[in-house]
Amino acid sequence: PCHFLSDQNCRLVSLCDCDAEHLAGAVQQAKDKFGETCKTYTDWRDLVHDPNVDIVHIATPPHWHGLMALEASNAGKDIFCEKPMTRTIGEGKRVMEAVKRNGNIFRLDTWFRFTDTFYGLGTTVEPLKKLVMSGSLGWPLTVRISGATGFAWKFFWVGKTNLPTQPVPACLDYDMWLGPAPKKPYNAHRTHQTFRGYWDYDGGGLADMGQHYIDPVQYILGKDDTFPVKVEVDAPLQHPDAVGTWRSITYTYEDGCKIILEGEGYESKGKVPYIEGPLGKVYKGFECTIPNVMELINSLPDPPARNTDFLQCVRERRNFALDEKIGYHSSTVVNMGVIALRLGRTLNFDPKTETFIGDTAANLLLNQPMYNGWSMD
Repeated sequence: PCHFLSDQNCRLVSLCDCDAEHLAGAVQQAKDKFGETCKTYTDWRDLVHDPNVDIVHIATPPHWHGLMALEASNAGKDIFCEKPMTRTIGEGKRVMEAVKRNGNIFRLDTWFRFTDTFYGLGTTVEPLKKLVMSGSLGWPLTVRISGATGFAWKFFWVGKTNLPTQPVPACLDYDMWLGPAPKKPYNAHRTHQTFRGYWDYDGGGLADMGQHYIDPVQYILGKDDTFPVKVEVDAPLQHPDAVGTWRSITYTYEDGCKIILEGEGYESKGKVPYIEGPLGKVYKGFECTIPNVMELINSLPDPPARNTDFLQCVRERRNFALDEKIGYHSSTVVNMGVIALRLGRTLNFDPKTETFIGDTAANLLLNQPMYNGWSMD
């Protein structure tokens, strides 16, 4: 409940969780923080169809995001969705289409494209966006996510193999927690804080942090309406159930721009630029090889204004700065990397058809089956 304020503009009215202890904790937090007594549900569909609810905040494991967002959209609710937008590319496309069809206001909850200091650069993205738009760095550009802001620090979210079966806690409706995921014996490590280590529910540190890192880069490079054409992985062979570590993932766009994600044992040594082109380099701390770069940036026109107040967008029925379309594109980039990692090979992607070229196994992972009677049809 901490993501929303309860005031004259927005009130927290309902909460849902399939874990009774988690639900009780959220209820107490709502009372302590906002003085609210919320209606509670254990089946999320009841909350989605509560007539007192205008905005649905989806803060579940990603294997639920697509289903919940689709149901909320069809119910006429506006949507505040945590990252990654969806666990699969196909689910993201279905959500994007539904929101457009139903006229909902959608927000993906990663904010670095428009606020907060961006990963060690000592600035928001706006100055870097202006510099890139000016052509001062040349083209094509390479962006490197490395070092302290790389992915190695997220590798505590790897899965475990040969987990012993444990009794399901009395407070947890495990069948509801699993939902569309395959039924597998309960072990605490598969759920709650460590679910990210299993392909059935998420994609490890890559899926957890990927949109935080990649979404602002899509914006900086002007790639919000396209995708890379190739993704390469350097990684150990992945387990079919448990997410493992990786050394690097490299995305290449049709114009030669690259995004390089660095993982375990691959962190660049020494002074490495965050972004570089044929004419210049920018390092963390916004150190730049272009003389008087801040004077240059201050002389450049600002990027087009964006709508960054979600509640205002809801009231005025205007698209949020990170809406379903933009979110789908950056989520797809993340999920391209997840698929390449799972298969352990380079994949070529067609941005027009939004399919992998000549790779049946990769295309099967675009739309993965749902289980236990759940469906997005």
